[in-house]
Amino acid sequence: MTVTLRGPGLTEDQVVAVARHGEQVALAGAARTRMERSRARVERAAASREPVYGVSTGFGALAGTRVAPLRQPELQLALIRSHAAGVGAPVDEEVVRATMLLRARTLAMGLSGVRPLLAEALIGMLNEGITPVVPRYGSVGCSGDLAPLAHIGLALVGEGEVLDGQGATRPAALALKTAKLKAVKLETKEGLALINGTDGMLGMLLLACSDAERLFRTADVTAAMSAEALLGTDRTFQARLHEVRPHPGQAASAANLSLLMKDSQIVASHRHSQHAVQDSYSVRCSPQVAGAARDTLDFARRVAEIELSSTIDNPIVLENGDVESNGNFHGEPLAFAADFLAIAAAEVGSIAERRVDRLLDPHRSQGLPPFLAEEPGVNSGLMVAQYTAAALVAENRRLAAPASVDSIPTSGMQEDHVSMGWGAALKLRTVLDNVAHILAVELCAAARAQELRRPLEPSPATAAVRALLRKHVGGAGPDRFVAPELAAARTLILSGAVIEAAESVTGRLQ
Repeated sequence: MTVTLRGPGLTEDQVVAVARHGEQVALAGAARTRMERSRARVERAAASREPVYGVSTGFGALAGTRVAPLRQPELQLALIRSHAAGVGAPVDEEVVRATMLLRARTLAMGLSGVRPLLAEALIGMLNEGITPVVPRYGSVGCSGDLAPLAHIGLALVGEGEVLDGQGATRPAALALKTAKLKAVKLETKEGLALINGTDGMLGMLLLACSDAERLFRTADVTAAMSAEALLGTDRTFQARLHEVRPHPGQAASAANLSLLMKDSQIVASHRHSQHAVQDSYSVRCSPQVAGAARDTLDFARRVAEIELSSTIDNPIVLENGDVESNGNFHGEPLAFAADFLAIAAAEVGSIAERRVDRLLDPHRSQGLPPFLAEEPGVNSGLMVAQYTAAALVAENRRLAAPASVDSIPTSGMQEDHVSMGWGAALKLRTVLDNVAHILAVELCAAARAQELRRPLEPSPATAAVRALLRKHVGGAGPDRFVAPELAAARTLILSGAVIEAAESVTGRLQ
């Protein structure tokens, strides 16, 4: 289904569909009309004797430099070229596509004073699968994502490099010509309107929210499997125990764990024994940690939803014709949200690794063999898989340090406080990628540990997950090459297949 840009109203799911799955995009007629009205106001302002920032003046610390009307288009192209100053490896294609879509959405709001042609050019590149090459470093998250957006703008005017529809790197001019798209000739204010937005930060945050939801729900599945394998109890997940501390995410996670462990022979086998008066925190407090992460995700989504309905540009063209400077390009709300979500995700990974360590330690695993190995000593089992999880937890602790408390002044001290939101969003994506690997380790370990409890069987829900895993990853046995198995488990997690397997028994998990 085509995603139509009407201005406000774009959703997280639509952004993900375009960024990851190549959904087609169109510009609504009403949005085109708004843009035409706004453009007429800018053209009047450009002809005025009054200085208007970015229209008839320079940029940043050069805002006091007047630019003659005939040279204003030249100013816009020079802006794109000079600001395309990023370095480092390219960011992922999905990030660039999300950024392009969101910039087109802002332009479609009709407050940027640009021609509809500009939004249509971005949409044309999206629909043809042409993705500008955008370096990883260059944005400080204020005045918008200037350098990343400038690299996108550079491709729009037929300069720089892009990935074509087949993933090959080509000169932008050649790719546009092959796709029968025309390079844009920028006019007054249009270069500035292409780059003065938070679209890169927002795009990464939206993609991260989608990923975090899947990972946090998967963490309930792997936690339930570990709890069973460790001869844990499901009594601590009763709804009445969470109603007395009614955090929404905690209640949802506990409800999932109750469903996932329902009718488990392993749990039933020791329900009335005294082997453990209380389970360890990493088992018993799983809903409190995963639930807090869920609530943090809800906060991040509220921030993203507001940003999705906003016009981020400077200056903006108001309905009465005034062209006003503003500070809405400051990325602090998105930076805070990305930093907070990274902290939450890091903790989901941290508690999962603690459960893995408990499964592998014969002193705490309630009778499981050391490292879940066959003939321990001859074999090492999953010993070093836990090392891998520990290394990722350690990296996530470093990455969880907030970027948003940092600020380095730019532009001759005119831009003297910045958000570092781009960096916050980049490291959030890395944290989530690491959590996926950690959960893959837990999935493999918990499934193997469950099998070592035979003839007792786990719940039907976790058994379905284990059966899925066994189609790709072998069970207990002599040591073998572990890395491909962890990669296969991670693929199942990221695809949503683990959740689907569990839900085939439980119904929809929260």
